Amino acid sequence: MSGKLYVLGTPIGNLEDFSPRGKRILSEVDFIAAEDTRVTVKLLNHLGISKPMVAYFEHNKKERGNVVVDRLLAGETCAIVTDAGMPAISDPGEDLIRECHEKGIAVESVPGPTAFATALAISGCPSGRFCFEGFLSVNKPSRKKHLEEVKNEKRTMIFYEAPHKLVRTLADMYEVFGERNIAIVREITKIHETVMRTSFSEAIKYYETQEPRGEYVLIIEGAKQEEQVYTLEDAVKLAKKLSDDGMSASLAAKEAAKTTGIKKSDIYKQMLV
Repeated sequence: MSGKLYVLGTPIGNLEDFSPRGKRILSEVDFIAAEDTRVTVKLLNHLGISKPMVAYFEHNKKERGNVVVDRLLAGETCAIVTDAGMPAISDPGEDLIRECHEKGIAVESVPGPTAFATALAISGCPSGRFCFEGFLSVNKPSRKKHLEEVKNEKRTMIFYEAPHKLVRTLADMYEVFGERNIAIVREITKIHETVMRTSFSEAIKYYETQEPRGEYVLIIEGAKQEEQVYTLEDAVKLAKKLSDDGMSASLAAKEAAKTTGIKKSDIYKQMLV
């Protein structure tokens, strides 16, 4: 009988955010697949836990993934963790989780904080509909292509960015998106947690004199919905189509008025011409 993979979220800054269940699972599993064992050992020391670890990160995920899967198939249990947040969310883990599903290995969640959701919650930006875009590529053509693909996105957009690339990213976004309102959230759950609600131009100006520090989440307003402007001619065409489909002239004019904002009496009058 195969073992189980626990997809375990770790704190994104404040170690007090770690859950009692997360602590229990880490103490019970046979081993841990960690993005950076040097980071994870600090968490384990804080929790008073000693556990064997396997380094599992972006550049060795295929080789080490096979090792982890073989041990799981042999009946062991493993918790996959990243340096901060939930595995597989802009972090290693997606490939390993998929392979476990494909090979019939049980996968169980032990949820923890996620930076993009937490940043959105404290940003004050529209959160009813949003899309997560992760990190932009360091390759300039790829970055430009990514931004061009989402410049007409109407939902709130969320990006991650490292401090040494922040200024360039803001400049690239300003160039492609034009002026937008944004929230720049940094150092979530840490001592210097801040939310800056501003615009691209103001943010670029600010960072001309302030060195970016810490990890950033950028919350960007979506493209504005262009309102369609209807003419009386448009309204009459719509009303006549509705009438042709079997609706009475009066009701057709009323429905066309709702859609176009043109007065019903004006539409009705023109329908009779």
